[in-house]
Amino acid sequence: MSFVELFLLAVGLSMDAFSVSICKGLGMQKVNWKVAFALAIAFGGFQAGMPVIGWALGSQFLWLIEPVDHWIAFGLLAFIGGNMIREALSDEEEDADTVDHIDWGELLMLAIATSIDALTVGIAFASLSVNIWTSVSLIGVTTFVFSIAGVLIGNQFGMRYRKPSQIAGGIILILIGTKVLLEHLGILAL
Repeated sequence: MSFVELFLLAVGLSMDAFSVSICKGLGMQKVNWKVAFALAIAFGGFQAGMPVIGWALGSQFLWLIEPVDHWIAFGLLAFIGGNMIREALSDEEEDADTVDHIDWGELLMLAIATSIDALTVGIAFASLSVNIWTSVSLIGVTTFVFSIAGVLIGNQFGMRYRKPSQIAGGIILILIGTKVLLEHLGILAL
């Protein structure tokens, strides 16, 4: 994967955290920087850590998945991207609670929930020629930046960007998965 592809993957993965950060920003009368940085550190840390766990698990079973690795990468990325789009298009609305303090239990659950897709991406990384440390660093930093931006955007502009950001993230993941599949099948040579 090229740097641009990894960056687009990082952007796609960060969209869940971005959306949650927008929701948190909505509940703030003014930006609470302590909460914003706590969100960004938790989301960025989990988004960086989960692919390492997935990569370690995937590396142990590489001999088993190598013959079908491109299909696995495509399936995982398409599933994650499709799920993000489905969630964005659903009628469920999240409540914007007042955010004056950090609820550490809620923050932990949000960080885990927004990074589950990164775990499956780590499994796909095990079957691709990817430098795991560069990849997870880029994913973590990108998610950190998008989380801070999400709080600021949520605080300033409201919920109108939540659905478009999730849809864009889902489309990016599906396109990357399709590209991986087409390259391995020899249909696309870049």
